[in-house]
Amino acid sequence: MTSIEKQVTYQTTNSYSSLNKLTSKTKNIWICCHGLGYLSRYFIQYFKALDEDENYIIAPQAQAKYYQSSNFKHVGASWLTKEDTALEMQNVLKYLDAVFAEEVAGKDKNLILFGYSQGVSIITRWMAAKQLPAKALILHSGSIPPELQAEQFDYLAPETPVFLLYGNKDQYITEEKLAVQKQIATRLFGNRLQLHPFKGKHEVKPQLVADIINKAGF
Repeated sequence: MTSIEKQVTYQTTNSYSSLNKLTSKTKNIWICCHGLGYLSRYFIQYFKALDEDENYIIAPQAQAKYYQSSNFKHVGASWLTKEDTALEMQNVLKYLDAVFAEEVAGKDKNLILFGYSQGVSIITRWMAAKQLPAKALILHSGSIPPELQAEQFDYLAPETPVFLLYGNKDQYITEEKLAVQKQIATRLFGNRLQLHPFKGKHEVKPQLVADIINKAGF
């Protein structure tokens, strides 16, 4: 007897985290997608280095939560796996669209998009699918999906900066992989691309992010 895998559509609810207050002084709204194993309420703490009056931070929460070790103490989350990736990405897009509608739509602020590690693939796929009006894009220590095409980012203004950050001792980035990522990033973003290597492993560099965005004038 052969088993059959089926699908069903249903409504669901998911959380997200925010940092600072959205006021008339706010210049920038950030949407920051975390890496594998994070929860948004912890990940968002990395952005305390930014000026709290001028920056309002939103950290979406990956839906798939799991225990990170056999002692069932620490919980992490994952955006996608190789299982049903296209379908799961559609679910992620609907969730991110809902967060955007709740927090960003209609606000006259700079939109800064940020992805760290696994979050790089999420933020770039979301941009490609929805053509988000980003004023800056920060890709930190992650892989850009190879299926993305340059024309999907043609809507970005020529002056929109795209910052690619990576550690010189990142245990997940080989020289070959780095070369491929640079090629993909250059193909997608052209002259908008700025490379920012740093001394370190696979880790978030909050002060580097703050310095880069401040130097860019945001």
